[in-house]
Amino acid sequence: MAEAHQAVAFQFTVTPEGIDLQLSHQALTEIYLSGMRSWKKRIVRLKNSVITGVYPASPSSWLFVVIAILATMYTRSDPSMGLIAKIQEHLPVSQSMSTQCQAVLSAVLFSTMLWLLLIFTMRLCLKQLLSYHRWMFEQHGKMSTTTKIWVALVRIFSGRKPLLYSYQGSLPNLPLPTVKDTVKRYLESVRPLMDDVEYERMTKLAAEFQSSLSNRLQWYLKLKTLWASNYVSDWWEEYVYLRGRGPIMVNSNYYGMDFLYVTPTPIQAARAGNSIHAFFLYRRKLNKEEIKPSRIPGTVIPLCAAQCERIFNTTRIPGEETDTVQHWQDSDYIVVYHRGRYFRLRVYQAGRLLSPREIEFQIQRILDDPVLPCQGEAKLGALTAGDRIPWAKARAKYFSSGVNKRSLDCIERAAFFVTLDDDEQGMMGDDPVASLDRYAKSLLHGKCYDRWFDKSFSVVYYKNGKNGVNGEHSWADAPVVAHLWEYTLATDSFHLGYNAEGHCKGEVDSSLPRPQKLAWEIPKECEEQISQSLTVAQALADDVDFHVFPFRDFGKGKVKKCRVSPDAFIQMALQLAYYRERGTFCLTYEASMTRLFREGRTETVRSCTNESSAFVRALEGGEAADVCRRLFNAASEKHQLLYRMAMTGGGIDRHLFCLYVVSKYLGVESPFLKEVLSEPWRLSTSQTPIQQGELFDMVNHPEYISCGGGFGPVADDGYGVSYCILGENLINFHISCKHSCPDTDAHKFGVQIRKALHDLMQLLSPNYKEPKKMEATKPEDKKDL
Repeated sequence: MAEAHQAVAFQFTVTPEGIDLQLSHQALTEIYLSGMRSWKKRIVRLKNSVITGVYPASPSSWLFVVIAILATMYTRSDPSMGLIAKIQEHLPVSQSMSTQCQAVLSAVLFSTMLWLLLIFTMRLCLKQLLSYHRWMFEQHGKMSTTTKIWVALVRIFSGRKPLLYSYQGSLPNLPLPTVKDTVKRYLESVRPLMDDVEYERMTKLAAEFQSSLSNRLQWYLKLKTLWASNYVSDWWEEYVYLRGRGPIMVNSNYYGMDFLYVTPTPIQAARAGNSIHAFFLYRRKLNKEEIKPSRIPGTVIPLCAAQCERIFNTTRIPGEETDTVQHWQDSDYIVVYHRGRYFRLRVYQAGRLLSPREIEFQIQRILDDPVLPCQGEAKLGALTAGDRIPWAKARAKYFSSGVNKRSLDCIERAAFFVTLDDDEQGMMGDDPVASLDRYAKSLLHGKCYDRWFDKSFSVVYYKNGKNGVNGEHSWADAPVVAHLWEYTLATDSFHLGYNAEGHCKGEVDSSLPRPQKLAWEIPKECEEQISQSLTVAQALADDVDFHVFPFRDFGKGKVKKCRVSPDAFIQMALQLAYYRERGTFCLTYEASMTRLFREGRTETVRSCTNESSAFVRALEGGEAADVCRRLFNAASEKHQLLYRMAMTGGGIDRHLFCLYVVSKYLGVESPFLKEVLSEPWRLSTSQTPIQQGELFDMVNHPEYISCGGGFGPVADDGYGVSYCILGENLINFHISCKHSCPDTDAHKFGVQIRKALHDLMQLLSPNYKEPKKMEATKPEDKKDL
């Protein structure tokens, strides 16, 4: 193969006349440029480490302190109160150095120590300031004097032009709640779900736990908080994600969709060219830490950026007992899957990133390549979709040496994974509702073998130009991938763009080496394991029922006019919809982030409360509108309180989880913790927030909006509901459940959600009239599909 010869830097043969040495100038040039690129990255990382290490000061501030101290010395004053003289006495310098030089050197050393002390003090002050969270509990628009002073101080101590990781050393540690508070709030959260007898039994179990094991388990957690920067995150990653032995497809991985109403180009290779180029532009900014630190919208409060470190060049490695997450510093290629073949596509040539047009050219080469898959290659990806133990054993047995190891290493070390799908997806045809459902299922599981579910994220490009992303969950949460996805969509359409024919802009270097097809030697025994994994994955995929719908009748604009939090409004609608469908309430999970703290991930908001259940019962019982409005406001305020407590370290579920982990380490059983951790979340919900609204013009170009993303159901007899609030007039919903459960139906639940939204708006705004016909798309948008 031509590409194999190009990879050889030199060849030599021994002849009677001597050694015939043949050097490949092109290969040596590539080696040189690759080395230069690697060293440039190391220098950038070193520079950024220095800048981040001294933040909120700057390296140049050291020179300012030195000059200031030296200037005071010439005015015959001693700001060091004798310390410079003490340093001069103990300087291990040559006697040949003059007294003046020794004094200057001593002053520089003192200035450096003073500078480091100032940095430490500033970081300590910033850390204490960022530990203040009372501002979050104040009424909107009514900021206290204390909070105003606090905001001013945060701005003063935050420095200027922070890099992505500048705040990491100043973020506070996640606080450890008391067992008493956690148990009290837990019992309050389950009260609407239990009758008097069950609640009395649970209260006794909780009291027994508090009087026996709790102090011992809490002591170990207190010890961990002193040692670790976050007492939850490492155990959460390991025990919730990496130790799971079932399939991660559907059960763990999640997806994100393309623009809802427009497709920038119908050419598959062109769409791939622009967006792959955009992904690498983001990675370049990430490596240089040029991405602005994420903040709570409308505030100066930074969020932890630790999860960003493993976006690219990362994969999940299967193990028999537990998986591991492996991250590499750099990778100059991606792996592309098309019609059962795997290709290595280098995106750097002669030290430069390929242009979008050149990447399109290379992608088209893969699409046109007639070569057939190797034996066993076509459905190899099913190993990542099935159970983890068979995959781990197969990996150790069949992929630990030879050509299979080299090809697997290539996939795992790639920047990310790409699938070129022959299907057409998106909102299209005469039945846009059904087409959106198919689109969601395709992104979540595909054909169960045409994605590499272990990669940190995989990108899918469809035949009609639509795309989407599938994310692995263990290394980071969805907002991190969503941030990358927003940047990519915006850069693809608004900055790179396409020419009149729909191709990427720019010229092509036709001498680019062809993408290299990966080679495999798959034995029959491995093919049997692939087939078994595919059977498991296919059964799981076929069982998933999905319904995606855009709700356009009103959005957050109208909800805010009712003086209600849009998130609380939707959560109350979900409670109402579930009660109407099932006639009861259930344990409800709403994901909240804890990235106000170092290495924070998520916490649970238990949205089903005494207040929400009282409101739903009153509304369904035909109570007066005034009574229902009063109960709704109480439920909404309670939800907001719980959400804020979860964000500020006052949640209960991660604390209970860690207590349970400690009990397992100690080998002690707690009936209370065992029952708490085994309770099913029949309604698992999550909001996908828009983090970079400035990248999109939702006023002039509302059609350029993503449909958000979704995930599979957490419980076999429950629902997974993801929603995305876009602009002022659109809310997208993604609903999942399982066909195997006779009590769940994603489409019927969608109807209940629509009705609940309208009923709540009618309650809060009596003059509101429900539209007679609800459509998935506006008539004027259909021409853009």
